[in-house]
Amino acid sequence: MTETSQSLNATFLRLRNAQAQDPMPAWPVRAARLRALEKMLTEQRDAFAKAISADFGHRPVEETELLEIYPSLSNLRHSLRRGRRWMRPRRGLANMVFLPASISQLPQPRGVVGIIVPWNYPIFLAVGPLIDALTAGNRVMLKMSEYTPRFSALFAEQVARYFTPDDVVVITGDADVAQAFTALPFDHLLFTGSTAVGYHVMRAAAANLTPVTLELGGKSPAIVGPTARLAHAAERIVAGKLVNAGQTCIAPDYLLVPRARVAEFVDAARAAAARLYPSLDTLGQYATVITDRQYARLAKLRDDAVAAGARLEPLSEAQEDVSRRLMPPVILTGVNDSMAVMQDEIFGPLLPLLPYDTLDEAIAYVAAHPQPLALYLFEQDRASIDRVLSRTHAGGVTVNDTIYHIAQHGMPFGGVGPSGMGGYHGEAGFRTFSHMKPVFHQSRINGTGMLSPPYGARFRRMLALLLRHG
Repeated sequence: MTETSQSLNATFLRLRNAQAQDPMPAWPVRAARLRALEKMLTEQRDAFAKAISADFGHRPVEETELLEIYPSLSNLRHSLRRGRRWMRPRRGLANMVFLPASISQLPQPRGVVGIIVPWNYPIFLAVGPLIDALTAGNRVMLKMSEYTPRFSALFAEQVARYFTPDDVVVITGDADVAQAFTALPFDHLLFTGSTAVGYHVMRAAAANLTPVTLELGGKSPAIVGPTARLAHAAERIVAGKLVNAGQTCIAPDYLLVPRARVAEFVDAARAAAARLYPSLDTLGQYATVITDRQYARLAKLRDDAVAAGARLEPLSEAQEDVSRRLMPPVILTGVNDSMAVMQDEIFGPLLPLLPYDTLDEAIAYVAAHPQPLALYLFEQDRASIDRVLSRTHAGGVTVNDTIYHIAQHGMPFGGVGPSGMGGYHGEAGFRTFSHMKPVFHQSRINGTGMLSPPYGARFRRMLALLLRHG
């Protein structure tokens, strides 16, 4: 065992021992932990936003506050208002033949939860699952991304200030640390990141039979339906794509647009980008690409597509600036499935567009490809909306907008198939990080003795009754 593994294992055992001392924390204990998190987010919001911007090269403070601080605080306050209710056992009656016995489901903390945090939204994707895990009564270890070193170090420092080391611990470090982290025998492990890395995380968890929640990615389509309000669709797709310069796991990854409306859509998208980002090249409201490596990857996807016959439709007059990692957004037309830009998740401001002739053709295209993390549909006809929803699979869907399904407290967020497994947020997150322990409560007066040996005539009469009415 390496020194890193020994250190992580010692931290894990400390949290597991602490959990054993209080395996079912009362609501006031859980609420105090949530309020400590709320205090940290409120007091450190400016410092966190500046650190993230420095890690990116530039990311607008407004994006961090709107897309990370606000939803984190909103989720947290939702849990504070409802967490006590979620903790109550769910009671009911036993099956008819067992009456007057009763049943219940007792929400029990899983124990020590591991959370692996990506670089693109390092506050929201750390704090979101942390809220759910704490509300469920767990201790938590978080592994932060090495690609946001300033924020990760600051977050670790502040968590150590606002929490005891027996409640929440933040781990920083490189890929070797992440590998040792996933090898720990957590009681539940949540990973947010790429599908490729998700395979390794699941394999490591399997060695300990650790249950996992995987929030992966994939190519999330946006379908512009035949009766869509095209200008509205263009604006909302551009908004969802360009926030954080497209470095969003649920950003629209490619478009399906009626063939006769492609030129109109491109013009509308260009106009929308000009309204939303009038001074894109000054980097006031537009984020840069996180690293040189990511920039080079995106540039290769774009340039290889053009070399294979795709056409660039710039959405901005801003000039590309490699030194600042400023990549202006473009639509790519003339693409096909043989191009890497149509095979790999893009995670940047490139937006391939595929024309279609009928809505069924668009549905068939989506259904023939791996299930995405998100699907966006712009359409006014109710029957068409129902047809798309019933014939496609996706982790989540937003109709006539983008992104917003992730912000709903009453719905789980998660993927399906290659885009992930499991979900969290709100009560769904509480259940993810709880074991809903089933309990059968036998009544003092009951008939189970009639089913016990020796098996005679009375038993056979009872068995016949069960087989007829069971």
